[in-house]
Amino acid sequence: MVNVWETVMDAMKSLTIQDEDQPLHVGEVMACWIYLAGLEIAKVSVQAGINTTEDNELKAILKEDMKLGSSQRERLHDFMIKEGITLPTAPEDMPISDPNSIPLGVKLPDDVIANELSLKIASLIMRAASAASESIRTDVGLLFIQFQAEKLAFATRLKHLMRKRGWIKVPPFYVPPGSQQH
Repeated sequence: MVNVWETVMDAMKSLTIQDEDQPLHVGEVMACWIYLAGLEIAKVSVQAGINTTEDNELKAILKEDMKLGSSQRERLHDFMIKEGITLPTAPEDMPISDPNSIPLGVKLPDDVIANELSLKIASLIMRAASAASESIRTDVGLLFIQFQAEKLAFATRLKHLMRKRGWIKVPPFYVPPGSQQH
């Protein structure tokens, strides 16, 4: 099956390669650095969630996020090395552990793990949108648009699981004064 997103991205890249010889501006460098640092921190948090949960669906979505995060880290890492950008430090991977060996006072409940992941995803989506909109170089903008699209697609699957399990946090509904209440 043809991936429409990849096709559009490839077409845009072929039209815009001409500005890759321009140096990055400080905002683009900072965006790369902050996004990679965010991915690195999210990685260990997700690893801890995988070690903590006994819910197979939550574990599967956490592993999916690990795979997406690893792909984005690798692409951004390679881009930053190519551009001469200093990399942020990365925490060590979490060792694999048994969820049953975690004391109850320390073990995070599944709904907390899912909501924490949701907040991290939302933060990275907003960071990618800001980086894309502030980029002058097209290749940088496209990189962050791609990251944003990937995180948005993942977020819809996470939201589906959270709704299914009753984990999603819903703010109170707004009913304007004078409107009919249902």
